[in-house]
Amino acid sequence: MKQEISVNKAISRGHLIVNIPVFMCITGIPTLSVYLSNQNLIPKWGIAIGFILGFVVAWLVWSFMITKWRIWAFNNVRNVHELKKRAIQEKLIWNDGNIFEKTEIRTLEDKEKLKRLEKKFDKDDVYTEDYSLPPRTIIKYSKTLVVFELAVSILIIGLGIYFITKGTNKSYILGGVIGLIGIYRSIKELRKFLNNKPLIIIDNKGIETITTEFKNWSNIEDEQVTQEGYGKFTKSYLTYWYDGEIFEKVEISQLNTTHQQLENIIRTYRIRNNKNYDREWA
Repeated sequence: MKQEISVNKAISRGHLIVNIPVFMCITGIPTLSVYLSNQNLIPKWGIAIGFILGFVVAWLVWSFMITKWRIWAFNNVRNVHELKKRAIQEKLIWNDGNIFEKTEIRTLEDKEKLKRLEKKFDKDDVYTEDYSLPPRTIIKYSKTLVVFELAVSILIIGLGIYFITKGTNKSYILGGVIGLIGIYRSIKELRKFLNNKPLIIIDNKGIETITTEFKNWSNIEDEQVTQEGYGKFTKSYLTYWYDGEIFEKVEISQLNTTHQQLENIIRTYRIRNNKNYDREWA
């Protein structure tokens, strides 16, 4: 019997065999062109060609390798819905129908394999309860992350003071603007540091957030953890619908939980709620 692998392992392998070669091409070829130009082996305009060539080669590598990864991953992972969602969130693949998805290089054999693998999406993902989770999980601001942001804000204030001490009209204005930004950020982060109130409470009965009163699982639909943005600007959110029509969205980027941890939390408590419901009606 074939041993299935986890979504995390499949995603990690995707980054290894797809994103790392792409990164090496997009940075290595331009770097090589700069070196060759400095050695007078190619003309200066060759550097521009190197940057263009690096992008083109990187895209070709991605287009070829992502197809191989798709076939391997969807063939070896049970929860293909979660795998696809995570792969899109982590910028391994594009959404269905996206113009960039159409640039993937697929042979006739690849297309046939992917077509057969589509049948796996007819089955729902299967999850198991995480028995290590307590009866209730309380999520607050992460003191470590907040302290880091506070330190950055203080450094921004220091930068503003540095420009002010230079004594020119332009430096006064620039220093003042930078200083005000730093002060605003510092006050904002200090409030978070002093805030010890729970922002999200989840148990086998339901969810409560800082903006929404407690809601039973029976009134909650489509609970998930989503990501928006790209790279360093990516933010994660707990989202769900409740009472049939109201949408709740809570940012978790600075909370004491990660994207994957929160996904595990909401799945486990949903499973526990379903078990309790089944017992009541047994």
